[in-house]
Amino acid sequence: MSTDRTFIDHLADQLHGFGAFAHRKMFGEYALYLDAKVVALVCDNQLFVKPTDAGRALLGPDAAMGPPYPGAKPHFQVSDLIDEREALARLLRVTAEALPEPPPKKPKNPKLPRKLA
Repeated sequence: MSTDRTFIDHLADQLHGFGAFAHRKMFGEYALYLDAKVVALVCDNQLFVKPTDAGRALLGPDAAMGPPYPGAKPHFQVSDLIDEREALARLLRVTAEALPEPPPKKPKNPKLPRKLA
C-alpha cells in the first residue's frame, strides 16, 4: 500500500509556516525535506523520521522504531505526532540540524566551449 495524497497534504498543512519543508514523491512513497536535507520518509501513511541523538533526546529512550520499508534501517516511527504541529516541527528541525549537509549536485551535462576555427 502506498501513501495517500490526502495524508501527505495533511502533513504538509501541519508543517506550513514552520520553515522550508518540502516533499517529493519517490517510488509511490514520499521523502520529507527540510533545508534540502531528507529528514523523514512517509511510507504506507506513516511518518518515519531519521534517527539522530537529538531526536532521541526529544522522544525519549523508548521511542518507537521501525523500518519505513523492507530492508531499511530503523527510523523513529512518529505518526502519533502528526497532529502535534509544534512538537513535530521541533523534532524535524533538530533532526535537520544533526544531519550532515548534502553533497553538492554535479551538473548533468556541462556544456563545453566550442573551438573556433
